[in-house]
Parts: sequence; structure tokens; C-alpha cells
Amino acid sequence: MAFGDLLEQVGSTGRFQILHVTLLCIPILMMASHNLLQNFVASVPPHYCSAHANLTESQLSPEETLLITVPLDQRGKPQSCQRYVDPQWHLLDNKNGTFMSEEEEGDTRDGFDADLQTCTDGWSYNMTAMSSTIISDWHLVCDLRPLKQMGQTIYMGGVLVGAFVFGGLSDRYGRRNLLLISHMMMAVGGTCTAFSSSFPLFCLFRFVCGMALSGLVLNSFSLIVEWIPTRVRTGVGTLTGYCYTLGQLILAVIAYFIRDWRWLTLTVSLPFYGFFLYAWWFHESSRWLVLKNKSDQAIINLKSVAKFNGRHEEGDKIDMKMLQESMKKEMSCTQGSYSVLDLFRTPTMRVMTLCLSAVWLSTSFAYYGLSMDLQKFGVDIYLIQVIFGAVDIPAKVIITVSMSFLGRRPSQSAALIVAGITILINVLVPYDKQTLRTCLAVLGKGCLAASFNCCYLYTGELYPTIIRQNGMGWASMMARIGAMVAPMVLLARDYIPWLPGLIYGGAPIISGVAAVFLPETLGSPLPDTIQDVEDRGSGRRSKTPPKEAIILQDAQTDLLKSAA
Repeated sequence: MAFGDLLEQVGSTGRFQILHVTLLCIPILMMASHNLLQNFVASVPPHYCSAHANLTESQLSPEETLLITVPLDQRGKPQSCQRYVDPQWHLLDNKNGTFMSEEEEGDTRDGFDADLQTCTDGWSYNMTAMSSTIISDWHLVCDLRPLKQMGQTIYMGGVLVGAFVFGGLSDRYGRRNLLLISHMMMAVGGTCTAFSSSFPLFCLFRFVCGMALSGLVLNSFSLIVEWIPTRVRTGVGTLTGYCYTLGQLILAVIAYFIRDWRWLTLTVSLPFYGFFLYAWWFHESSRWLVLKNKSDQAIINLKSVAKFNGRHEEGDKIDMKMLQESMKKEMSCTQGSYSVLDLFRTPTMRVMTLCLSAVWLSTSFAYYGLSMDLQKFGVDIYLIQVIFGAVDIPAKVIITVSMSFLGRRPSQSAALIVAGITILINVLVPYDKQTLRTCLAVLGKGCLAASFNCCYLYTGELYPTIIRQNGMGWASMMARIGAMVAPMVLLARDYIPWLPGLIYGGAPIISGVAAVFLPETLGSPLPDTIQDVEDRGSGRRSKTPPKEAIILQDAQTDLLKSAA
């Protein structure tokens, strides 16, 4: 008897599992709200220099004050970071009908004949889209504009650090305990973020939220897969993926009705207090309890699940001998002592790891490069957020069908190359062609979402069982590094406007070519040892007979644990 048989005995897909998975999936709906929150709380409103101090008590209308204070840029809009040294009163004469030649009018209005200065008296903001943002509250414009991107990078840094911290702690102290801590960290961190009095404090608490997000992802998926049977893991994995997609749509709706950044942040953080309270009901993983020599508690949990599922008699049959027998076979299939270095020791493993690193890094890099810069499309940010979220649904369906019929390698490569090409084409499209720019961006984002969906499964099939978790951890780390770097690339736009698009588009194309060098896994048994991988890479047939019990869904255990 294996441990999976014990799950079948207590009811593997009964009321407990349905409620258990549902309660664990609900917080996933709110994860997208924190990942993409920066799009709304750091939205940059139209702004220009405030008027001179001696004009504050004048009888001029706001339009007249703006006319004599701020020059126009090349697009005919008020400049954001400069104003006239002295008010240009003669522009009012022109407005009131005093004759001025067209040449004089153009040169003077553009500010070519007047001295300019920085916004020494601060800025004025057009707050029609949002009632307040961190940009308007702390004046993160002009020279301080890079701080906006730094805030998102710090958040993603928290996600990366949290993966290291919670990954080790969850194996030591249990999934349930760390999930409780993560819920409380997210709730408290989000609340403190909403009440931050300065930008450094905002970044600090966003870093805490990023760490909490990693803890939520890791421990939620661990508890899901360790309480459900292998045969339903693929379906449950798909369900959790669509929960995140739905969360993107929920964020757009919430942000549309709550236009103040503090209240918005508080709204997406308060539910985690409720998640923390009902998380006390979760049962600790019995697998983990046995591995930590807490078999008595494991038996109590299994009997509790059997009772909840209405299988009292089957639950009463579980005893210490039965549990030890099941875990003995479970332990016989576990990995030995391996480290991340083993991903690079042999030639085939080394090439495979380097190619997968490029795939994961570029996918995450371009995905967040597009998703975190919605304002550049010139379309309503709430609408574009809904479109960007909705495109994930057909994208995941298409890539799933493609992987099943065309194979993993061509699907992965094509998704990345098409995404890169659409981003590069977008660089050449004029700014005023907003509809075309938006369509290309949506297509690119959909391809990147499909790439994410593919590389989770593909990576798990490529790495052997004995080192699969290390491989998934390495790939996930590369994805988080890509997400950290993505916001900072946008800073290059101030110097070379087309450079960020070139980088965002070039990276997926390069990694798409690298994916061609990965072996195809469609219809192949999962490798168990590093030698299996080396034999596959050299074209030899593995000497190690594949386990008949291993099916494609077995990969989901490790895939879901590393998903983020």
C-alpha cells in the first residue's frame, strides 16, 4: 500500500478535498491584486509645474495661469518638468486678440525665446483618473521618476527572498504554520503599506508583501497537492491557474470603483485577515507529519478527513502499522542527496538548464515588462487591465492543445518567438495608432502567458525525478530575477524611447531559439535519474526501465509547489 492508497481509503475526492481546495484557491484570486497593484497605485497622472508664488492670488483662471506659466512640448501639451522663469504675460494679449504674427506666436508659445526653470514650487496634477496615487502624494515625477520602477523592483525582490526563506522553513516547520504566517504577513504588510507616510516605508512594506506572496504560493500549492490524488492534480492545477487569471479581472473592477491608492491597497489586503482566520481549519500534510516523525498526528488528521468525507469505518482501520507501511514505499521513491550544482555537472543537464534558464527569465521579464506599463498604450488602464487578464484564458487553452498535438518544444519556442516579434513590431507602430498598438500588446501578452503555462509542465518533464524539485526551484528563481529586472529597463525610455521595446522583444526571441535545443518530451516517460537524461540527450535508450506507474500527472506535484 502506498500513501496514495490511504488517501483513496479516507476519500480522495470527497467533501474535505473539495472544501480544502476551494478555501486554498480563494486567496489566489487576490494574489494578482498585489502583483499588479503598482499599475494603479503608481499611476502617473498628467502633471505640470505649479504657478509662481506671486500668481496664487491673481484673478486669472487656471487655463490662463497655465498658459503664461508652462511652455508646450512637441506634442502641444504642457511640459511636465519645466516652466518659464517669469510669467509670459504677453501670451494673454495674444489670447485676448492682440495681433501677433504666426512666427512670433509659435516661437514665443513654444518657449524658444524665454528662459525655463525646473518646478521650484512643486507640481499640479490632473486627478481625473485617480483621486490620489503615490506619484501625486510624494511627487515621484521628473528627477524622482525612477523611484516608481524601483518600488516594483523592491516588491519583486521580496518575492525572491520569500521563496528562499519560506521554502526552507515550510519543510522544517510545516506547510500549515507557514501558511498562517504568510496570511498574517500579507494582511499586516498590506495594511501598513496603505498607511505609509513616506516612500521608503511604502517600499519596505511592499517588500514584506512580496515575501508573503511567496509563502502563500508555496504552502498553498503544497497543501493542495499533498491532500489530493495524482489523477486529479492536472485538473486542480489548471483550476488554480485560472484563479490567478480571474484575479486580474477582479483587480480591474476593484480599482475602477476605488480611485484612492490607500483605500485600494487596504481593500486588497483586508481579506487576508479573513483568510488567516479560516486557515486554522486546514489540516497539516500527513505526508510531512510522517516524515517529521509525527505519525500520531498524521493518523489523527487522516481519521478526521475520513470522518468529514463520511468514511468512518475506513478511517478507523488506519493504524500506525498501515501508515508506516505506506510511507515505506513512499520513501523508496524519494530523491537522494542532490543539490543545485547537479543541474550543471553533466553535459546534457548543463545545456538543458541553461536553455531553461533563458526561457524562464525572458518569459517573466517580458511578461511583467508588458503588464506593468499599461499607461504607455494611451488606453483606459482599467479597460486594458481587463483585456490583458482575459487574454490569458484562450491563450492557455490554445497552448494546452498545441502541447498535446504538436509537442512541448515547438509550442514553447513558437510562443516565445511570436511574443517577441509582436513586441518588436509594436516599437515601429506610431504612438497615435493606439488600437493597433494595444492589439499587438495583447497578442504578445497572451503568447507570454501561454509560454508560462508551457514551461511549468515542460520543465517538470525534462528534469529527472531525483532532482526535479531543485530544477523547478532554479527555474522559478530565474523567473523572479526577470520580474525584478523588468521595471528597471523602462528607465532607458527617457534616453532612447525605443530601447525598452527592443529589449523586451529581443529577449523572448533569443530564448525561443534556445528552446529549440531542448529535447521533446511528448509521449516520453518521465526520467528518473540523471543518467536517463544523459542517455536521452545522446540518443541512447536508457538502461533504467521506466516505472509504469509514472504518468504525466505525476509531474504536477513538483510543478505546483514551485508555481508563482
